[in-house]
Amino acid sequence: MLLSARTQKNEWVIPPADDRVGSLAQSLKISPLVAQVLINRGITETTEGNMFLRPKLTALIRPDQMPGIEPAVRRIRQAIDQKEKITIYGDYDVDGITGVSILWELLTLLGAEVDFYIPHRIEEGYGLNIDAVRALAEVGTRLLVTVDCGITACTAGDVARELGMDLIITDHHRPEAALPEAVALVHPILDESYPNQDSAGAMVAYKLAWAIADEFSHGPRLEPELRDFMLNATSLAAIGTVADVVDLRGENRILTSFGLRALPESKLCGLRALIATAGLTGKGLDSYAIGFRLAPMLNAAGRMGHARLAVELMTSTSEVRAMQIAEYLKNQNTQRQQCERKIVKQACQMVVENGLNHPDRRSIVLASEGWHTGVIGIVASRLVDKFYRPTVVINVAPGEDGIAQGSARSIPGFCLLSAIKACSGHLTTFGGHEMAAGLKIEPDKIDDFAADFEAYATANLHEADVVAKLHVDALAPLQQFTQEAVGQLEMLGPFGQGNPKPVFATKGVRLASTPRRVGAKGDHLQFAITDNTGSVRCVGFRMGHLEKKMLEKDCFDVAYEAQINHYNGNSNVEFIAVDVQFE
Repeated sequence: MLLSARTQKNEWVIPPADDRVGSLAQSLKISPLVAQVLINRGITETTEGNMFLRPKLTALIRPDQMPGIEPAVRRIRQAIDQKEKITIYGDYDVDGITGVSILWELLTLLGAEVDFYIPHRIEEGYGLNIDAVRALAEVGTRLLVTVDCGITACTAGDVARELGMDLIITDHHRPEAALPEAVALVHPILDESYPNQDSAGAMVAYKLAWAIADEFSHGPRLEPELRDFMLNATSLAAIGTVADVVDLRGENRILTSFGLRALPESKLCGLRALIATAGLTGKGLDSYAIGFRLAPMLNAAGRMGHARLAVELMTSTSEVRAMQIAEYLKNQNTQRQQCERKIVKQACQMVVENGLNHPDRRSIVLASEGWHTGVIGIVASRLVDKFYRPTVVINVAPGEDGIAQGSARSIPGFCLLSAIKACSGHLTTFGGHEMAAGLKIEPDKIDDFAADFEAYATANLHEADVVAKLHVDALAPLQQFTQEAVGQLEMLGPFGQGNPKPVFATKGVRLASTPRRVGAKGDHLQFAITDNTGSVRCVGFRMGHLEKKMLEKDCFDVAYEAQINHYNGNSNVEFIAVDVQFE
């Protein structure tokens, strides 16, 4: 997070130097910088270091180990053989969209009678809903397969059974004590011995697809057509995994690494259209490109309209139609960005006007009419970034049922779901997990909810908990950042939750050249630093306001991400400054 985005100073968290760095660097033939990052990620042995730096698709967990897979495959095989109508019911976010696309395409390839259903974010909300179950039964669905939802849908599951539909649930969200009655519950958490407890919904769908492909193959190897499909599907599963911000270590890292490498050469015309529309054709695609370029376009379909269009894009076989949808989603995302900026500006003003940024405050709850329900979750995230408090943003404009809708985001160490449960007496419905949640509330109960939420946060958060932390991988002299060493840092990708892009810091640096404000508004800063061991050029986005202070100070501390800048045939080490601190 950039310095100017926050209203307070970051606290740097720096691990002590580790005496295992030298031997690990030597055994893996890597720079000490890379070895330190591996140790910070809990990797201290040569064998696991090799697996981390050089992931192999053959190391994926076999699908038959996933809890609930066998009865699910058996029932799907029966439905295909008997020509029963199958409907895949998925969540409206990127994880659900990609998971639905994987299963729909495979079942179509196998000749199944299959359709898909995505609920409307605003009109229907998250999860398996009873009205949709009834509607699907009316159109002849005999087997309903959920993706990225359903593990808490006991009532909807009962309705499905009463209407003569069998139910298979594939999900990764935390189950409650009571589980829905279903033919199969495909869920990694239902067996604590399953090695990847943090699978994304798309990963669970990928494993089910893999098991189905095994079922329809003769012998130990997949049929060539099914094998090609499963290799292509790694890109869809990678997009869902990155977008859902699950831990990018272990199996998730393997699948994401392979899926990213396969993405530029994807045979799926929908993915090619999405990449082209985002202006990324011919460029290396990393987790940043997915998380901040491709995923927001797919998400925009559900936020601003209906996510069914995104599934149509991912499963399209028409180059022309795929490009039409991709262009539409790009425009939807532009509208989403404009709407988001407007609401964030209003919300920040409300925080200041109502004193919610006071140091003694432990939470933020904001409500207003006219805030787009599809965007308020992102707005809550932006407010957490800026004010570093658990935040709930509510659109007061009620729907037909007179109920307002809210989205909440948290900070590390504060379980949002527990907090909302403690205040649930004011709510109509709620759901979510530790870091994100949604709720519905009658407008006249918002003030009481806000008071109780603040009381819970005050009781469970101390002053130190609401100070933004910047985790630095190592303090290092500038001379360590050779082109070879910085190039090796790329081996640590793909980056994301559990494996963030490495951040290093050097203390007591001086300016090696006069800083210069750049950008259309002069809000970015170019400067060079030296510590007597070397000099490096830096770019600080949204740090233009620091120009004068840098000139006034003899020395300062800087935290940064290191990269190789390729320009005009030349390659040089460059730092992207993420924080600058002065005495």
